[in-house]
Amino acid sequence: MTSWTKDELTRIGNAEELQIASTRPDGTLRPYVTIWVAGAGDDLYVRSAYGSTNPWFVRAQASGTGRIRAGGIERDVVFDEPTSGAHTAVDAAYHAKYDRYGPGIVGSVVGPKVHDVTIRLLPRDS
Repeated sequence: MTSWTKDELTRIGNAEELQIASTRPDGTLRPYVTIWVAGAGDDLYVRSAYGSTNPWFVRAQASGTGRIRAGGIERDVVFDEPTSGAHTAVDAAYHAKYDRYGPGIVGSVVGPKVHDVTIRLLPRDS
């Protein structure tokens, strides 16, 4: 499996927002949805702020693959499970990046309630 380069991790991880699209069964992409992204270690993570029934999250879980755009980078990705023990670092990354928006909105993407709606983004060879 391909890994992120340092440049990709920096540019995507520092991007204010990320656009994400899941792959349809016929291989085409669904429309992009704009969400927050956080980098932790050598990985990039996204979380569903509105739970497991949020349509983009449902589609991502069903397809397992898609494409992201952020920081001037566009990559095909695999939607994977978070690494073991990643949630504390992912929470810290979300706080460091987005706390200026206030506890209400940041609170929707940190803590144990979002562990099950966390996706690790892995670059995929096209």
